[in-house]
Amino acid sequence: MATLEDKLMGEKLEYYCSSSEGEDNGDDDGGERDASGSKQGTSGYIDPDVCPPPPAEGYRSQASTNTGPKGVVQDWQRFKQLQTEKREESERQRIELAKKMSMTTATAKEEEERKRQEEIDAELDELMSEDFLQQYQKKRMTEMLRQCGHIKQFGKVFQLTTHEEFLDFIENENKHTTVIIHIYDKNISACATLNRCMDTLATEYLSIKFGKICSSVAGMSRDFRANGLPALLVYKAQVLIGNFVRVTDDLSDDFFPSDVESFLIENGIVVDKALYN
Repeated sequence: MATLEDKLMGEKLEYYCSSSEGEDNGDDDGGERDASGSKQGTSGYIDPDVCPPPPAEGYRSQASTNTGPKGVVQDWQRFKQLQTEKREESERQRIELAKKMSMTTATAKEEEERKRQEEIDAELDELMSEDFLQQYQKKRMTEMLRQCGHIKQFGKVFQLTTHEEFLDFIENENKHTTVIIHIYDKNISACATLNRCMDTLATEYLSIKFGKICSSVAGMSRDFRANGLPALLVYKAQVLIGNFVRVTDDLSDDFFPSDVESFLIENGIVVDKALYN
């Protein structure tokens, strides 16, 4: 019979079979050994209940698998391995799920940002439209003119007959009023054309003070009358802000009120009447 020490050491004694009395008596002659080396009794018969036959080749009983410290350690190692594999599989599934959720969230966020950008672009397109800008400029100009006290209107071109009138025309005016004076000569056809254009513009730009004076009355030299006319002088708050001599270099010899208007707008002298009239 196997001792406790034998079991603890993992010795396999399942197939150990005593020959009963012969072994107890220390008699080596009481029986013969068979081909497998097992000791037989005198009769040569092995009781299968007392000493079962060895298992068939390739068979391993469950009892032998889990018996002894070695079997316990192997089972524990296998258990821990299965736990590790299960944790790794759970972690892999968790990561895949997180990726899917992240992709879904990112896609929804990108779609929301795209829609918001489209709304902003649409608002910008509306704000940058020509009609909106013109309306805004017109409103802004109206507010600025009201704040500056641009209430006075003129509507005509004033003929200045003396040098004193010329000075009073400039000095005795509101600092916010733009004053445009044409210096002309009766013998120059371009000067006559410019006078007619100013008559038209004065009825369209009511807040601008238009005037004209003959070059001889203004005290211009003969050389200036020959090479500098027609000339336009622009004042604001008694300060000369525009001095355009021989404007036909920009307008040509044949021009119209719209040409003069465009010339003044391009040079920043007047603001398009459509913005505040």
